[in-house]
Amino acid sequence: MNSLDLKLFRDLWHTRGQVIAIALVVVCGIASFVMARSAYTSLTLTQNTYYNEYHFAQVFASLKRAPETFKQQISDIPGIAQIQTRIVVDVTLDIPNLPEPGTGRLISIPEQQISMLNEPFIRKGRYIELGRGNEVLISEAFAEANQLQLEDSIGAIINGKWEQLKIVGIALSPEYVYEVRGGGELPDNKRFGIIWMGREALGKAYDLDGAFNNVTLSLSPGAKEIEVIAQLDRLLARYGGLGAYGREDQVSHQILSDEIKSLNIMATLLPAIFLGVAAFLLNVVLSRLVSTQREQIAVLKAFGYDNFTIGWHYLKFVLTIVTIGSILGILVGLWLGRGLTQLYTQLYKFPLLRFDFSPRVLVTATIISYTAAAIASFMAVSRAVILPPAEGMRPEPPAKFKPTIIERLGLQRFFSVAGRIILRNLERKPIQAILSIFGVSLAVAILITGNYTIDGMNYLMDFQFRQVQREDMTIVFNEPRPSRTRYEVANLPGIIDSEPFRLVSARLRFEHRTYRTALTGIEPQGKFRRLMDRNLHSVYLPSNGVVMTTKLAEILGVKPGDILTVEVLEENRPVRQVAVAGLVDELLGVQAYIDIKALNRLMREGATISGAYLAVDSHLANQLYTELKQIPAITGISTREANLNSFKEISAESLKIMTTTLVIFACIITFSVVYNSARIALSERGRELASLRIMGFTKAEVAFILLGEQAILILLAIPVGYVIGYGLSALMSSAFNSELYRLPLIITNSNYAFAFIVVAIASLISGLIIRRQINRLDLIAVLKTRE
Repeated sequence: MNSLDLKLFRDLWHTRGQVIAIALVVVCGIASFVMARSAYTSLTLTQNTYYNEYHFAQVFASLKRAPETFKQQISDIPGIAQIQTRIVVDVTLDIPNLPEPGTGRLISIPEQQISMLNEPFIRKGRYIELGRGNEVLISEAFAEANQLQLEDSIGAIINGKWEQLKIVGIALSPEYVYEVRGGGELPDNKRFGIIWMGREALGKAYDLDGAFNNVTLSLSPGAKEIEVIAQLDRLLARYGGLGAYGREDQVSHQILSDEIKSLNIMATLLPAIFLGVAAFLLNVVLSRLVSTQREQIAVLKAFGYDNFTIGWHYLKFVLTIVTIGSILGILVGLWLGRGLTQLYTQLYKFPLLRFDFSPRVLVTATIISYTAAAIASFMAVSRAVILPPAEGMRPEPPAKFKPTIIERLGLQRFFSVAGRIILRNLERKPIQAILSIFGVSLAVAILITGNYTIDGMNYLMDFQFRQVQREDMTIVFNEPRPSRTRYEVANLPGIIDSEPFRLVSARLRFEHRTYRTALTGIEPQGKFRRLMDRNLHSVYLPSNGVVMTTKLAEILGVKPGDILTVEVLEENRPVRQVAVAGLVDELLGVQAYIDIKALNRLMREGATISGAYLAVDSHLANQLYTELKQIPAITGISTREANLNSFKEISAESLKIMTTTLVIFACIITFSVVYNSARIALSERGRELASLRIMGFTKAEVAFILLGEQAILILLAIPVGYVIGYGLSALMSSAFNSELYRLPLIITNSNYAFAFIVVAIASLISGLIIRRQINRLDLIAVLKTRE
């Protein structure tokens, strides 16, 4: 080991506190990158493998009824590789040990197991047998939520008749990795499940023997999806087609893809912030080290060491810290990534979701960390290299002193001697003060950003489930019903009030942009579904025109006053021109609302409804549930509280775990920044503080001078950190801005208070450590001069 390496180890040991603090920041940055990137890799690999092996379709379409012979005409569309016709219906279920009625989506499968599109993977049990029409497979999420086992039975209203369905297998499907109703954004696995039933039995029950009402397609390589969809829509129009759509618009795939995109963003944004802070700290520490070792650098050059050797010596100081942090960060990131992947096994249903750590992630993490080190050390190492030996041998020129602003204003008499020293030092070293403020403010900003997602999620749940959706229950009919049906519903036990709604599948067009959704017709003065802007003000629903969510307006590129083309995908498929009357700021899904009477006129139908929002007497809820289970016309039932609980358990819970990790990292970074700031100040002012001790200042007074200065810098940094944190939270808000949900830019007072408390605690602990070091100052060693 040469003499420079021995010096390196002495420098590392002498600054060990700062080295550990900076290494911890590097650990946080690398760990967040490895965690998010490895989970991203695992999820992407699993998705692609599952889709390929179990033949996930690329185009989907529903219709009223078409004969099986029509399948050949669909197959003749250029670009189609495989076609699967089937029967899909939603039915009411009577689930054991569940008071409320459930909803099952019955999907037909061949009686004999063959390779097909959206092929079920049987996790437990067996495939259905020919001739046993009551045997079914059920989805794993539904089975687990209701503790259903093989050989159990569930009741179902199939075309108006009660049937007992026997569970012979528990299965998964690439079509329902995330199990939600069509048009819904939230899973409710207790009350909604997928049920696979024999094609023959289901066809006979719904008079679809030799016919189908749903078709899925896979495409040949090079086929243009948009052209296949256009031709398929033309063919299915005469059979009541509801509009074909591609895989990108399939709900389960869309949710999974959005999660993968969020992981990709997290793997970029958070490590950049953390490693930026680490680079800042490394630069400050190395700059200070070079500054205090001017004489040593000059001596080394005088003894013949060249610029490269000296530069490499100081660069190794940085690389050693970064290497330690990177190794620990990779290990911590792998552990967190494995845990995050395990969480995804609860959210998404795959045959196997295995944690996959790619060597590319390791290489990328290493490159990122060393790049940050190179950026941090460039300026400091440059100063070490260019320093001439003769100049390095001389002491630094003394600072120029002049009266401070406080002294020029004659206000010095209001401050003690220690107080005046603090103010003089802050004014005479503005750049140093600004850098210290910036470093602490970054720590505050990271704390604000870490807690922002919790604030945003809590606001989302309150806004969506308390302010916008005010109904207790929503029921959906199997087909549009006359408006008088609302009065029949109102006579059910436990119904306090009801409001009807009409749902119509439509394709909205504006210029070259299109979006497939449902027009929701509601009562303009309704109290169960409120239209609100971001300021919680009610938005007026006119007798003509649509009011849509801001996200849908963004997708279509429209603003109030623009004219939309509405292509209805039901009945006679009319095409209408409708004005955009206003925008609402709902945070879940994308919606387009219209006056229910206007929608009836647009459809050229009588007063027709698709379902109703209900207010329910909780004391009579069980009696109501019993009645609803007996009504064949009702195929969809959901409660607001069930949706809210589902959102908390799944979407909010996963985000909460990731946020907790981020906040822990932010606390570590905050302590590292505050401690480094104080420790560097002590290094820079050690001679001055020792001189004050010789002049008669007590240890307490000397500590007050240094720590008081740090306290002022931290107090100035906190509001700056609040502003930076707000900006970083705005970036996070834009990252969580998808069609499925949006996190609003909401930062609560408790978030600001939490950041203040963490910084205060970090400052107190750092102050105690620095005070101990001040008490142990070697006055003789510090006061040695270089003259």
